[in-house]
Amino acid sequence: MALFAMGDFHLSFQTDKSMDIFGNVWKHHEKKIEKNMKKLVAPEDTIVITGDHSWGRNLEECRLDLEFIEKLPGRKILLRGNHDMFWDAKKTKALNERFNPKLFFLQDNFYSYEDYALVGTKGFTFEGPFYYDPWGNLMGWDEAKEQHAQKLVEREMQRLRKSFEAASSEGYRKFIMFLHYPPTNILEKESPFTQIAKEYGVSRVVYSHCHGESRYGDSIRGEHEGIRYELVSGDYLDFCPVKLLS
Repeated sequence: MALFAMGDFHLSFQTDKSMDIFGNVWKHHEKKIEKNMKKLVAPEDTIVITGDHSWGRNLEECRLDLEFIEKLPGRKILLRGNHDMFWDAKKTKALNERFNPKLFFLQDNFYSYEDYALVGTKGFTFEGPFYYDPWGNLMGWDEAKEQHAQKLVEREMQRLRKSFEAASSEGYRKFIMFLHYPPTNILEKESPFTQIAKEYGVSRVVYSHCHGESRYGDSIRGEHEGIRYELVSGDYLDFCPVKLLS
């Protein structure tokens, strides 16, 4: 039994939204997902899919996308991404009731893997705009948008803390934390998300959202203050799920 993660499927079986414009890695990416999942993930394994599952704007428009995910091997735990318009955070309980036992939705709750609690939320980080001089040096950024981003971070922190507290109340002391957005932006060395990871003694922080080689280094990767940070964006992994635990 193993634990895997991967994000950003961006499926579009019922829409005309294509990711091919973002590079050859996205060409027929749904076939890569299916092939690699079937090769690596066993029925008894668990995979956390870290958001941006479908381009559908509601459940009907992403019906075929979710059916595709349902048919993949393993226990599938879904995290909410910024493009998941079908998922109202306040209606996560209804989604879990509707799709149980085929899909499990991680929001304001937690799931277990052996003696670990899997906690998470969409998260948020300020992504600019940033202003550079002709030589590529950062000169400033949109401060009004940064202030708005701080409010969204506070909201997501409340949701994440709710996930931690639910797991803690059940006696869990080992945590893996999942985000859709990276835990820090290019201006930050720390953030509320890295701080809460330290507060609860998280062993890993797993995130996605960063697309293209120029963006893969936007946040922390590797060991940092005793915590391992893992980028699992689909294109970064060439749509091959990464094993976190076995």
